Amino acid sequence: MNALVIDAGQYDMVADKVRASGSSFYWGMRLLSRPRRFSMYAIYAFCREVDDIADEPGEPETKRRQLAEWRDELDRLYRGCPTHPIALALVGPIAEFGLPKDDFMAVIDGCEMDGRNEMVRPSMANLVLYCDRVACAVGRLSVRVFGELRPRSLDVADATGMALQLTNILRDVAVDAAIGRLYLPDELLTAHGIGGDDPMAVLAHPNLTAACRELGDVARGYFETSDRVMAECSPGAMRPATLMKEMYREIFHKVEAEGFVPRDPPVKVSKGFKLWCILRHGLL
Repeated sequence: MNALVIDAGQYDMVADKVRASGSSFYWGMRLLSRPRRFSMYAIYAFCREVDDIADEPGEPETKRRQLAEWRDELDRLYRGCPTHPIALALVGPIAEFGLPKDDFMAVIDGCEMDGRNEMVRPSMANLVLYCDRVACAVGRLSVRVFGELRPRSLDVADATGMALQLTNILRDVAVDAAIGRLYLPDELLTAHGIGGDDPMAVLAHPNLTAACRELGDVARGYFETSDRVMAECSPGAMRPATLMKEMYREIFHKVEAEGFVPRDPPVKVSKGFKLWCILRHGLL
């Protein structure tokens, strides 16, 4: 794969955005060749841009308008006339790897769910839809860049995306409650006798850890599915996905070890574990 021409200024722009985010995904991207790495940086920069719209303070209508502008920009991008710097950086990766427009649109749709404050005690179906949009769609774009796309590669993206996003949700219950969000599904909260949609009141309920533990069982199932289908894919192509997943699996194990008790600050993986993970899954 040598066709992708990389503009140095574009590379630096998207790389800086990834580094500034502090995401552990950065290390998985570092395993890739420069053209694939640039493509992943550009995808991540797009995701960061639209996610910031949803997460930063502002009126829901303003957020809706800004996300609509990004939908228009994607239309221009796929017509060959983008204007935003990040969209311009995506031109080459889209052409080289056949990145579907629908997955980029799905990310925007997921961010809009946050921007409209929909993610307060969602139904399980809406939670799955949200995870698919903000995590699995990114995974589907990523596995195309990683290379050697196989029939089960998209299954890896979907199962891994669900596992990682549910881990995020379980780790951040207290942090999210402080900003008025409650991603735990209504069905689980109701089953454990937890009523109301005030995130801080739900946070204080004595049965909350039981509901989180049950969602943890769901997340564990997705990790296991990801492991199973990843075994049918190219180990080399899946190295970045494996590194990202193992870092998140460690977060999940830490949350589980603490009994799924929400806390702020949330659990983190140690620098030592990150280094071991990079050596184990990145170099060996």
